[in-house]
Amino acid sequence: MKVIFVSIGSHGDVLPFIGLAAEMRRRSYEVLLAAPGHFETLATQARLPFHPLGSQADYDEAIADPNLWHPRKGATLLLGYALKLMPVVDAFLGQEAERGPILVVASTLSLGARIAQDRLGLDVITVHLAPFIFRSRHAPPIIPGVPLPRWLPNRLKHSIQLGAEKYVLNPVSLPAVNAYRAEFNLPAVDRLRTWWHSPQRIILMVPSWFAPPQEDWPHRTVQTGFPRVDTFGDAGTLSPSLAAFVEGGEPPLVFTYGSAMRQAGRFFETAVAICRRMGRRGVLLAPQNGQIPDNLPASVFRAAYAPLSALLPYSAGLIHHGGIGTVAEGLAAGVPQLIVPVAFDHFDEGERLRRLGIGMTLSRRRFTPSRASRCLNTLLHSATVAGACKEAKERTAQENGIKVCCGIIERFARRRTSPNTA
Repeated sequence: MKVIFVSIGSHGDVLPFIGLAAEMRRRSYEVLLAAPGHFETLATQARLPFHPLGSQADYDEAIADPNLWHPRKGATLLLGYALKLMPVVDAFLGQEAERGPILVVASTLSLGARIAQDRLGLDVITVHLAPFIFRSRHAPPIIPGVPLPRWLPNRLKHSIQLGAEKYVLNPVSLPAVNAYRAEFNLPAVDRLRTWWHSPQRIILMVPSWFAPPQEDWPHRTVQTGFPRVDTFGDAGTLSPSLAAFVEGGEPPLVFTYGSAMRQAGRFFETAVAICRRMGRRGVLLAPQNGQIPDNLPASVFRAAYAPLSALLPYSAGLIHHGGIGTVAEGLAAGVPQLIVPVAFDHFDEGERLRRLGIGMTLSRRRFTPSRASRCLNTLLHSATVAGACKEAKERTAQENGIKVCCGIIERFARRRTSPNTA
């Protein structure tokens, strides 16, 4: 049985699927990765067969829109990109199914995989990377653009979020989903955030100590550790110049705003000011040109990319947008984190770090040199924070999310190919 991994999104969404495909190939399975064409180079570096979903131009257009990083508008734009690829994914999987048995492992936004599952009866496992995906009346996630006070009862938060889903998320997505489903006489979908889970198996690649499972999550959900796969990115080790900088003085503060962000100029200007104000060295990770201030001081180093698993153990703290992959690397390194959330799951991840006593959150508006410096001084000099970071580091070291997830996939595949399976 061929295992096809389908992922739609940015680096943080696709890299875990590259890691999963590489591990399943190591276990002697035939694998194929399908992702936006932008990631073909990374797939080639990992020696994975690759099928592009859309062109580089499609991907560039999706992430170039500044509204992608708006708390409310971002979800609409990202869903629009996923909906555009929905028939592409469905047709691709249909062609693969004609060649022989396949098992599909699909990301949250791989909506075409759910179409193909309903249309063709394909075996599909949904893999989610963030607990934000799950609705819960007991522990509702924080929804961007819907600021609710912490003291509000959880059931009321849940009801408000259901209203936002009904009047915002579903109207944006369901007309296109149901129009496409109607072409194959499939019944209409009434709730996107219920339908996008596979009815066969759901995997959440987040440990239970970070996101405790809730009784109203789908019963077919299993959790693993974090998928720590940053070495599958643009470089597997630190560059000689960055390594020399890190080794040449006190542990630096690390600032990053994600791989796809194009509007981070103010964030990095503030980062430089923070380093000056605190008398600390800094590392700015920014793959896109035009975001870093000119004439950086010698105490601040700019790199397009660096694997955080190699950089953070030698750093003092991590300041970032709140992407789950970056959060996981910060936990693994045992460094305090300051979150400046943008959209999507960022607000929810920041709140989970706060509850663990590991991090703090500042809104983009309040992310100023003075406020950020006060927050960082609190995080860096607190014995309580240091103890929480140490505990998180020890917990993360005991996990291997990729191997556990692949074990689940492998057991599922064996059951589906067993002659005793009904």
